[in-house]
This record gives sequence, structure tokens and C-alpha cells, in this order.
Amino acid sequence: MLKNIRVKIYKLLRWSEAHTKTDMVYLAKGGFWLTLGQIISSASTFLLAIAFANLLPKETYGSYKYILSIASILAIPTLSGMNTAITQAVSRGYEGSLIPALKTKIRWGLFGALASLMLAGYYYFNNNTTLTISFLIISVFLPFMDSFSVYGSLLVGKKQFKISTKYQIISQITAITILIITLCFTQNLFFVLLAYFIPWTFLRFIFLKITLKKFRPNSQQDPQTIPYGKHLSLIGILGAVATHIDKILLFHYLGVAELAIYAFAIAPIEQIKGLFKNLPALALPKLARRSFHEIDSILYKRLFLLFFIGSCMALMYIFFAPYFFKIFFPKYLDSIFFSQIFGISIMLTAPIALLNAIGNSKLIYTPKKMLYEVTIIPQIILIASLLTLVPIFGIIGVIISKILFLFFILILDLIYWKKIIRFNSQKNIYNKI
Repeated sequence: MLKNIRVKIYKLLRWSEAHTKTDMVYLAKGGFWLTLGQIISSASTFLLAIAFANLLPKETYGSYKYILSIASILAIPTLSGMNTAITQAVSRGYEGSLIPALKTKIRWGLFGALASLMLAGYYYFNNNTTLTISFLIISVFLPFMDSFSVYGSLLVGKKQFKISTKYQIISQITAITILIITLCFTQNLFFVLLAYFIPWTFLRFIFLKITLKKFRPNSQQDPQTIPYGKHLSLIGILGAVATHIDKILLFHYLGVAELAIYAFAIAPIEQIKGLFKNLPALALPKLARRSFHEIDSILYKRLFLLFFIGSCMALMYIFFAPYFFKIFFPKYLDSIFFSQIFGISIMLTAPIALLNAIGNSKLIYTPKKMLYEVTIIPQIILIASLLTLVPIFGIIGVIISKILFLFFILILDLIYWKKIIRFNSQKNIYNKI
């Protein structure tokens, strides 16, 4: 009986490919595991948010978010763009690029650790013991926590979505459980930070070792992987700053309590948008093997469908948000209005994610100048907008800036996709991989 159902589903998916122009069997298999992982991740993160909202004072939580925002900026030298470069290399058979890329990430991450030590020294001489100790803790883990996550790039590049998701689920549940247990016993900021960094670093190291043993990489290396990883990381610097500068500005202009209100306002939206986070990981291995012509012929239908789905989700969230906060975050009812406004951003997330996946899949064919422009210009506009609007309008200034930024980047991505097509048409590779 079960076998017959599977056969019917398989036939249905194959039949639908004539209309969707997509490998629906691949999408169903990979998409199922990636979506399952994201659902479990969102559920566990939601439980953690409840714990933070009910067990930690606003002032402590605001300080926690501020410290993690600074830590994310300090982690820029760990070369986050290297993960995408590894996935692309592995999908083309160059698995040997993984270990050299990992070593490069750790070496560069030491600069972030040094910066964290310098920041700790700054706060020490300004008699801020809390931030001094916090950044000393960060300096220990900074070069390793993000670097060890490269095992996921290997698994995604090899289309091992099921295994990647299993490791993600185990890591997420274990790390968040430890953090929630810690919150139940103490409100000490230092113990909370240790409960965050230690489990994630240790778990990623364990799964890195397991992955390398189970899927021993071949010796084939692409000499362009590390340069492109550095290149992607370089153009992502402003993006990392733009992602976290909102919290830093709110911390300095409005204080930790207002930062906590803002953090809870955007938290549910970020989890909903996370449902689309795996779209690039799922699409990249396939897109890397498709020609410009194949991608362009189906692009706009895909974008419209994703925009429609996102719009429906945004309207549903705006309607249910007040009930959601009253039930789960009763101490943060001040966040409702801001959260509803920010809910508009849901409709833009999936189209932008798809365009980013397409851009990364054809990175090697994209002129560096064009790549810098499409990445850097929107980030500069966002940062300038935040610096201008936050001191005047506070939280609502952040939200307006972020929504306008997403609209702008969607339009700009479409414009530059056409420019990339024209550029490669002149080089006669429009119909080639």
C-alpha cells in the first residue's frame, strides 16, 4: 500500500515537471529535509524565545543581544562567504577544497579574536566589567565556532540534505536545551553566553569530524575556491555590519530595554522568513549546472509565485500577531505594532533568496565590478538610512529602513541579472553552463 502511494506521488511529481519546468522529485526530496530542519529549528528557537521572555529581565536580554551583535561583526574575518564557495566547489566535484578553506577560515578568525580582546581592553579601562568579561569569552570561541560549520557546505554540495538536516536538528535541539536549562537556574549574563558558545562550538566540531570520516573528500581542488570565498566574504562585510548595526544603534540611543522590545518585534518575522532560508542551499547545486538561458526562461514565473506565497504569509502574520504576543510574550506587548509593520518584509524574502542563489551559482561568470556594485550599494544605503532614521524615529526608523532596503535590493538584483545575461551573451556562453 505504502509503495503504491510512493509510486503515485513520484508519477505526479514527474508529470508536474512539464508545467513547472523544475526537477520536482529533487525538490521534494531535498526540500522536505531542508524544510523539516527549518521547522524544527524555528520551533526550538521559539521555545528559547519564550524562555528569554519569561526568565530573563529586559535589561539582561538587551545586553545579550547587543553583545551577540558585536560578536557577529567581529566574526567577519572568519570568512562567511567561504561556505558558499565550498558548496559550489563540491557540487562540481572539487571536494579537496574543503580542508584548505577550513584552515583559512580559522587563521583569519584569529584576527577577530584579537579585535575582541582589544574591545575587552577598551571596556576594562572604561570600568565596564560586564562587557570586559563578555568580550574575553567571545575571543576564545570566535575563530572556531563559525569555521567548524563548513561540514554543512560539504553535505549540501553533495546533495546530502537528509544527513545535513539530521546534524542540524541534533545541534539545534541540544544547544537550545542547554541554554534553556541555564536560564532556568541563573540570570547571570556570563553563564548565558557560555551556554551559547560552548555547545555550538563543540557540536559543530563533532559533526565536522563525523562528516569528514563518513564522506572523505577527494583530492580534487579548485584553486579558485579560496580566492572566491575571500571575495564573497569581502563583499559581505557591509552586509554583516548592516545586519547588526540596528541593534548597536538602538543600544546606544535608546538603551537595553528598547533593544529587547525591538528584538522580540522582529524575532517571529525572522523565523517565518527562515522557512525560505534553505532555498539557496537547495537551488545552488542545480543552478550551478544550468545555463543562463535555462534559468532566465523560468525566472519570472518563479519570482511571482514566491512573491504571492510570501504576501499571503505576511497578511496572515499581521492579523494573528496581537494574539500571538498576548499568549506567548505578554511582557512584550509593546512589540506588537513594530512586528506587524515589519511583517511586510516576509513577501520579499523568498524572491531575494532565489536571486541570490542564482547569482552565487553563476559567480564565476560575473564581472567583479558588477558583483561589488549589486552587493555594496544597497548595504551603503541601508546603513546610511539607519544612521539617519534611528536617532530621529527609534525602532520605527529601523523597520522602515529595512523594508525599503529589501524593495531596493529586489529591483537592483533584477536589473543586474539582465546585465549579467548581456555580458555573457557577448562572450557566447549564454546557452552554456
